[in-house]
Amino acid sequence: MESDRVSIVDPWKTYVSSTPSMQSSAVSTAYRSYSWVRKEHPPVRGVSMAVFELIYIITSSAIIEDVDGMRAAGLATMAYYYFDFRDAKKQGHYGLLTSLVSQLSAELDSCYEVLSRLYSDNAGGTRKPTSLALTRCIKDMLSLPGQDHIYIIIDALDECPNVSGRPSAREEVLELVKELVDLKLPNVHVCVASRPEIDIRSVLDPLRPLQISLHEEKGQKEDIIKYIKSVVYTDMNMRKWKKVIRELVIDTLSEKADGM
Repeated sequence: MESDRVSIVDPWKTYVSSTPSMQSSAVSTAYRSYSWVRKEHPPVRGVSMAVFELIYIITSSAIIEDVDGMRAAGLATMAYYYFDFRDAKKQGHYGLLTSLVSQLSAELDSCYEVLSRLYSDNAGGTRKPTSLALTRCIKDMLSLPGQDHIYIIIDALDECPNVSGRPSAREEVLELVKELVDLKLPNVHVCVASRPEIDIRSVLDPLRPLQISLHEEKGQKEDIIKYIKSVVYTDMNMRKWKKVIRELVIDTLSEKADGM
């Protein structure tokens, strides 16, 4: 019964199974295994952006709000990741994997059990899991039978570096996206938000995704301009700027937005 389920006070700091039958030792292992992955990359539940990043929030926040409504109603599970060019730990394949794995394990008991096995396989968390092991882990989580819809939202993929390494960080992320899509799981939905860079499209286009080009949507640019103006004219620090500076910021961001 619902009243018998254990309340999760703060799933982003700890994790306790909501299944009453779990033994105390297993609950302790759950906490340690969840914390073990979380140390590598904490789950990202929200995005705090400076003015030069405001464009991204228009797209991703609308998607997240819609999916989060389904999650709150118990109809779906959501895992969200934002590639942040200001933080090296949030620009690569490994950070994406650890964040998605930790979010899914916090949301679903069945996924926690998969993570717990990975934890045990790595000497009780004394060894760092490899990217290959984390990839297998998330595939196992998504492939569990009887799950409701799971939405994986990857935002600002174009901020993932594509300048060094073989393969580059972006190539590794694109390969992961392809592998998840190739699972062909009817309840798993992958959403990628990005500028249409050539290398990104070369991988995603063959997957035959549903594509939405925002800069071609009617009224999109006008909405972006309105949003930029509202931020510039209401932010306490920006209001101290000279009028010519504020107008320059608005004009520059509006011109460079390109529908994003």
